[in-house]
Amino acid sequence: MGSPAKVANRYQSSEPVFGAVAAEAIQDALLHMAKENEHYLSKISAEAGCFKETQIVEFVFLVSEKWNLTESARYQAIEIFERFMLTLAEELSDSTGGKDEDINWVSVKQQIEGTYVLRLVSCIQLASKLSFHYSIVNNNMVLKFLQSLGFSYTTEELLESELVILKALHFQINVPAPFAYVEMILEVLGYNGYLLPTKQLHKMCRHLLSLTYLLRSSIYDTLLKASIENPSPSELQLAKFVSVKEDLMLLAVGVIGASSFLLNPEGWNQVMENLGDTTGISLRSIVEAVHAILKHSIGTAVDY
Repeated sequence: MGSPAKVANRYQSSEPVFGAVAAEAIQDALLHMAKENEHYLSKISAEAGCFKETQIVEFVFLVSEKWNLTESARYQAIEIFERFMLTLAEELSDSTGGKDEDINWVSVKQQIEGTYVLRLVSCIQLASKLSFHYSIVNNNMVLKFLQSLGFSYTTEELLESELVILKALHFQINVPAPFAYVEMILEVLGYNGYLLPTKQLHKMCRHLLSLTYLLRSSIYDTLLKASIENPSPSELQLAKFVSVKEDLMLLAVGVIGASSFLLNPEGWNQVMENLGDTTGISLRSIVEAVHAILKHSIGTAVDY
């Protein structure tokens, strides 16, 4: 066993390791993730995605960068916060007898106006604890950060905030996040003989996934209009599109397809077909996702 310093450095490294797991295990893991994704989409809330607006994503990304958190932790923080806020929205709806059909980001935010930033930071702190091999955000770090924003909280209030979130989510905070789907599908691509270095593709995917989250509204607006071939979607079409916006498998193949196009446009068609065969997502859906991501992230269009 190496020195404590070497062990620590090994765990702090965020470099991916591909090709180290048997193909059968990868297949089983991907199947499990696909079922998990389908289960989530089958019972998705009509308000899903309302709490992933650019300001929230940008805040989480910047704070995660400040605290040296992994990509996985930052996306899980966003997902935890989203689900916590949706739970509050449901409770607010129940308290009004289900009469208020306009419960949204604003009304829920007003309900927790005094603790909004605290709850968001608590979600980041909880996400950091799921990645225990890396940097864990401790209470002193959180208190100093909140103090720099003009807030004054005690350690007890931090612990209480975490408990409020945990109870609301029934302590189920290890939720699926898009980065895990991206890495799993990259692993499959590697086993299927994709020639582009997986680590190079992984790095590009990291950048594009961040951009996709920051430009989420514009990207999915383009994707919606492309899928219905109509610039003015109806309320019913908007409602049905919620499951598309929250489909982590579609997001992952879109990001990988766009990254592959940027790095190796000559082999892009093969990758797209491989992504379709691997996930069961139609080629048209993947191409539309790739097009929307590239259009808004770097202003490039693709033809298949």
